[in-house]
Amino acid sequence: MSAKKPITEKYSEAQRRILHHLKAGLRAGKYYFKSKYIALDLGLSPKEVGTNLAILSEICDDLDIKRWSYSNSTTWRVTPRPS
Repeated sequence: MSAKKPITEKYSEAQRRILHHLKAGLRAGKYYFKSKYIALDLGLSPKEVGTNLAILSEICDDLDIKRWSYSNSTTWRVTPRPS
């Protein structure tokens, strides 16, 4: 039986910051996030945000992260995963 890794081991620093940003947005009622605006808020490049969101879409257990649109900047749809 494998135990879940602690968040500090599972995610990089950038991924933890992005997850925190997404969860704060969800609490505020947002479900769509543009890479370029996340990058501006967190001091990262849009490419770095996009790369990490693609990784998080595969490994994040508590959020469902999907690439939604590519116009002007990649938009991501984020929803909580059912428990």
